[in-house]
Amino acid sequence: MLPYGRQSIDESDVEAVAEVLRGDWLTTGPAVAAFEAELALWTGGVPCVSVTSGTAALHVAYAAAGVRAGDEVVTSPLTFVATAATAALLGARPVFADVQPDTGNLDPDAVASLAGCRTRVIMAVDYAGHPADYDELREVADRVGAVLMADAAHSIGAAYKDRPVGALADLTTFSFFPTKAVTTAEGGAVAALAPEHHRRAARFRNHGLVKDPADQRAPDVGGWHQEVHEFGLNYRLPDVLCALGLSQLRRLTRFRARRSELVARYNTLLRDVPGLTLPAQRAYVRPNWHLYPVRIREGRRREVYDRMRAAGIGVQVNYLPAYWHPVFEDLGYRRGLCPRAEAYYAEELSLPLFPDMSDAQQDRVVETLASILA
Repeated sequence: MLPYGRQSIDESDVEAVAEVLRGDWLTTGPAVAAFEAELALWTGGVPCVSVTSGTAALHVAYAAAGVRAGDEVVTSPLTFVATAATAALLGARPVFADVQPDTGNLDPDAVASLAGCRTRVIMAVDYAGHPADYDELREVADRVGAVLMADAAHSIGAAYKDRPVGALADLTTFSFFPTKAVTTAEGGAVAALAPEHHRRAARFRNHGLVKDPADQRAPDVGGWHQEVHEFGLNYRLPDVLCALGLSQLRRLTRFRARRSELVARYNTLLRDVPGLTLPAQRAYVRPNWHLYPVRIREGRRREVYDRMRAAGIGVQVNYLPAYWHPVFEDLGYRRGLCPRAEAYYAEELSLPLFPDMSDAQQDRVVETLASILA
């Protein structure tokens, strides 16, 4: 089965991990700091906190933003459920705003109509690797006094109006799952513009421990002393995985270029296929395509999905609108809340896309899809 996405591992990655395994550190050591510093080169210098997964990154970022019971988090339903679930776990109420019909990204006008005095966070999602409209979202966030956040699980290395993802929102979360642009096997990170957000994120990912005597309430106990002022969790990404991530980040330019090349080939090869809508791209955005999401019109998405997979081509659907999950239905959310997101989901199909994909493999995808839709 040709997968819709997969990791790209070479001997430099293997050697980087082996070097850590031969050394003195497996958990939090020098590779963590090196990885976070390398990642900051991609965020325009915005400092980063590495964590154990993209979901952990969301949880840490919401905690750093001070999300608590009674708050509202306005976000997109066209995302993996964790974007909303991690806010709900902190006691907040997710408020789902509709998306732009072409990009699938959060619609600033829809956000503006829903944001208010209880909005703690506006959380954009860079769907498929295409950055959201952050200038317009920033205007709404500033108007209501909310923290602007970016779920950039898909978009590391992308840019919006010549500004890098990671520097566009107050807090930005990344995922390093194997299908993403770079991988640490499992892993994630939070980029924080404000020093206070960075401090809170770093503490939360390490049980909330306060180790600096200058910040402790009882600083004279002894060198072993540490305190917890606010609860946190163990979300530390270990050295062995940071070593893999560091090696991967050094090839991100190459990965991004190949993804762009494959997307350009898809656009050319599929432009005349009937019953198909290709992904949109804003002129002021430089995506780092994580997905290649086409729209299958005329109610044929299920047929095409089944026939493509029967042919050994691992297409995928991204994503079930978050509030369609039973856990949100049980909380009172109902279908019909975001019609454009639901219409997008009803047609969306992600075609295989990963840096090691060959032109011949892509040609096979195109030929199979075209024959089905002919």
